[in-house]
Formats: sequence, structure tokens, C-alpha cells
Amino acid sequence: MKKQKGFSLIELLIVVAIILIIAAIAIPNLLKSKMAANESSAVGSLRTFNTAMVTYAAQCPAIGYPAGLNNLGGTVGDCTAANIVDNVLGVAAPQKSGYKFTYKTPGTSGGAAGATYDLNADPVNRGTTGQRSFFTDQTGVIRYNQTAAAAQTDNALQ
Repeated sequence: MKKQKGFSLIELLIVVAIILIIAAIAIPNLLKSKMAANESSAVGSLRTFNTAMVTYAAQCPAIGYPAGLNNLGGTVGDCTAANIVDNVLGVAAPQKSGYKFTYKTPGTSGGAAGATYDLNADPVNRGTTGQRSFFTDQTGVIRYNQTAAAAQTDNALQ
């Protein structure tokens, strides 16, 4: 009788079990890495917004800070569509890398219209797309909160 070549069912089950164990170890680390990357992207976007706000206020001194984030985008290059940020961020309610950005109209921080602004970056799904929420204002300091929307009184990023 000729001996058949190949793998037995037991050998295949052992290989599948080993692959499942490796996947169970690797997938949580992958998710943590993705959340960390999303948080870094959100902080980078807030830095971009801070720079864009200062640039806009310098280009449009009669207005100060823009009425909305969509005033920072566009293609015109004037105070209605300044073409300072790209079309991913320069829209009315931008969302990027699992974070949603919320802009409060100028003056809501207690200053004159156009003199102050508040900007939040919150994860779309806390615990999945990101853990921390971020906040920045005209000071340029980026603050964070682990459990809720960040505010002016939260800890600053180091």
C-alpha cells in the first residue's frame, strides 16, 4: 500500500490554534497603535488650525478669527475662502482620522467678536477611534481630557 503524503487533521488544527493565539495577542496592540496614531493626527490638525487662525487674522484684520472653519479652506484666497488649509480640514464640520472637530464662533470665550475662538477635537467613537479629547483656543495651548470633551481648564499636552 502506498503511503499518502499530506497533513493530518490534528496537525492542521494545531496550526490553526497557534495562528489564533498569535492573532489574539497582536490585534489589541494593533488597535492601541491605531488609536495613538489617530490622537497624534488630531493634535497635528489642531496645530495646523492654530497656525491657520493666526494667518487668517493677519490677512483679515477687520474680521479677526474666522466665523467658521470653512473660511480657512476654499480656493479664492480672500476672507470668505482663504485657501489656508486643505479641503479635508477647511469645511464646516471636518472629520479626520477618527476625530470630529468642533469650532465655536469667535467671541464665545468672553472676548470681542473675532478676538477669541474655541476648537475641540473629539473621537468619533471613544475607545475605538481615540481615547482623549483635545481643546485649543487663541492661546495656542492644546489641552486634553481622557473621559469627556476637553475644555480650557484641562491639563495641557506636554
